[in-house]
Amino acid sequence: MQTSQRWDVTALRMGATVSLVFAIPFSLGASWAASRNSTTLAIWLVLGAVGGFTLGSGCAAWVQRLDLPLSHGLVTATGTYSATQALFIAVQLVTGGSVNWFGAFFNLSVVAGVGLVGGWIGRRLRAKGFVPSFERSGQ
Repeated sequence: MQTSQRWDVTALRMGATVSLVFAIPFSLGASWAASRNSTTLAIWLVLGAVGGFTLGSGCAAWVQRLDLPLSHGLVTATGTYSATQALFIAVQLVTGGSVNWFGAFFNLSVVAGVGLVGGWIGRRLRAKGFVPSFERSGQ
């Protein structure tokens, strides 16, 4: 599909919604577990959050219609993470808590990586002929 648009906003919204539903609760749980020195639980919850960002970015890459799956996966994951992290940081600063800036930026690099993985998964799904149901009904 040749078009002058750079982003499929609907796909980004869908992917961001999936990321918010699956990754953010795990992120909050990991933060809670880490504050209670439950390292093992925190690690498992972080892995759940990583899976949620992968799922969301894969969703965006799969449903986008501009043939830019990696870009959509990356933007979905990093955009969703950045927006929610900014909110969490603002809450910490307002309540007088401390902010682990290194951790926030390190996690951003991990989320960017899984955004690319999700983009690759979405691309592979399309290459194998798996398309979203709303596209199948329109054909």
